[in-house]
Amino acid sequence: MDRKHKRLTTPWAAGLAGMVFAILTATAIVLVRIALPSGVDGAEATVDAGQRSAVRTALELVPFAGIAFLWFMGALREHGGEREDKFVSTVFLGSGLVFVATLFGAAAAAWSVLDEGGQGSSFGRDVAYALLTTYAMRMAAVFVITTSTIGHRLGVLPRPLAVVGYLAGLTLLVVGANVPWSELVFPAWVLVLSLNILWSRRTAASQPAAPA
Repeated sequence: MDRKHKRLTTPWAAGLAGMVFAILTATAIVLVRIALPSGVDGAEATVDAGQRSAVRTALELVPFAGIAFLWFMGALREHGGEREDKFVSTVFLGSGLVFVATLFGAAAAAWSVLDEGGQGSSFGRDVAYALLTTYAMRMAAVFVITTSTIGHRLGVLPRPLAVVGYLAGLTLLVVGANVPWSELVFPAWVLVLSLNILWSRRTAASQPAAPA
């Protein structure tokens, strides 16, 4: 496969992978938030069969969301090519990998609420929420800011979308666990970015080729 064709197909991969990640992650967050409210006292919280089913469904989606996010990262890096700034791209790569690691750690801790007796583990729930809302979302904030910076410098992101990215990153960085449901900002931003990538690719494909 020649390099030109490889470059043209990369935006499709980034856009589709980003959409898959956004949908799966948002679904998992909503299911966990509904089944396990963070304000419930862990010593008295009882997880019924319906809640355990919702949490189990959410946790089964997390590995696929992580895989889609890694694909999304790889496609974005390939799209940037050799023009990317080495310092910013290193932060981009590191924050994305740490985000996936903390996301998987939060999912592993959340399995503790699925014990057969239905008595949710306060420790497991607290660890899961801390990893998701405090650590994973901070890494997501760094990823959003660095991606917006790279996209703006390379000219592949429109200025309004770059501004939205900075605002989303600052929101995730500052708000964190203080505002429930704020985690949905990250998959929402990834979805908007993915739709922009797909739309840009479609627009470029519809334009007539320049004469040699």
